[in-house]
Amino acid sequence: MKEKVESEYIIPARYRRLENMHIAFWLMKDISWCMIWKTLGIIMIIPTLSVAIYIAYRTKNIKSELAHNLAVVFWISANAYWMISEFFKFDTILIWGSYTGKHLAIIPFTIGALILLYYYLVQRHKELEEKQVVTM
Repeated sequence: MKEKVESEYIIPARYRRLENMHIAFWLMKDISWCMIWKTLGIIMIIPTLSVAIYIAYRTKNIKSELAHNLAVVFWISANAYWMISEFFKFDTILIWGSYTGKHLAIIPFTIGALILLYYYLVQRHKELEEKQVVTM
């Protein structure tokens, strides 16, 4: 009987440290938002988003990782926009109908969700089909 072997995704230590630092940046940004520390919150967008973009770029050849990391980039973008809308008090200003300034964050949130939806509905099936053809 043939034993099923799972592929491994190994993260080099330097990348793992960067990912851990990314979490610290993200937490500092969100703590600043919670505490209404505007300057620090806005400053923390730069390293948080920059590292997220770098992580996505670094995983560009692994479609599943890229999809999830791009979703994180758009999630942080939406989150940062929402924070800024509250800091500068345009979060409650009506933009269109009953939609306010903070509701525009739905655009990057949706882009991230659509990337994941595409991955799971289209790309993942292609990967599984290719894996079956290789193992047959």
